[in-house]
Amino acid sequence: MADQIDLFSAAGVEATPPPADFDPAKIPTSAKVPIPSGTYESLDPLAAHCKSCQRCELAETRTHVVVSRGSRTAPIMIIGEGPGQQEDEQGLPFVGRSGQLLEKILTSVRLDSEKDTYICNIVKCRPPGNRNPLAAEVNACRPYILEQIRLVDPKIILLTGATAVKGIMPSEKRGITKIRGTWIEWEGRQCMPILHPAYLLRNPSRDPGKPKWLMWQDIQAVKAKLDEIRQAA
Repeated sequence: MADQIDLFSAAGVEATPPPADFDPAKIPTSAKVPIPSGTYESLDPLAAHCKSCQRCELAETRTHVVVSRGSRTAPIMIIGEGPGQQEDEQGLPFVGRSGQLLEKILTSVRLDSEKDTYICNIVKCRPPGNRNPLAAEVNACRPYILEQIRLVDPKIILLTGATAVKGIMPSEKRGITKIRGTWIEWEGRQCMPILHPAYLLRNPSRDPGKPKWLMWQDIQAVKAKLDEIRQAA
């Protein structure tokens, strides 16, 4: 069994009193305004803040804010890196080629993306040219994802790709290929880093040991873990 790793810093998950001058209405205006755990009573006000957010420079170039799709009570949360062009145009995560492949991966083990998963990204706005999100952009958006995790309360979290791993685990030094497919327990949840579907599209071989083969092993393990959790409930 893999060693346990803290997916979030203590400051990211522990409820801490906000400053005396804390004004929740100012959250979308600046990354300097904190988002303490428990700020949002539901996903609706969180989404409203995201859609008006100006916490980083990605707000200047976005078409739509991409908050989430899927079930708000899903047992599995899938966290990607950031929206691409089609996601930016439609305002939904994982709807381009990577999303279509993700759907096939989920369907292969009889998982329904609209019932069994809640899908979101480390950053809610498309980085120009589909570049990786900058550290400042990730830091500005991270409190939103922590609140999404708290509110959805998934049993399983899938960290999709290196950017998602780094976005949630800033101190993690190992690459995605070293930790993919390993279960990491955090706050009573089972978490697994997995390869990003875009990486699979660039590496189409299904031969043993290749990315698509590895993903097949991982998604079967995810389904088995979910079945185990459901049976124990």
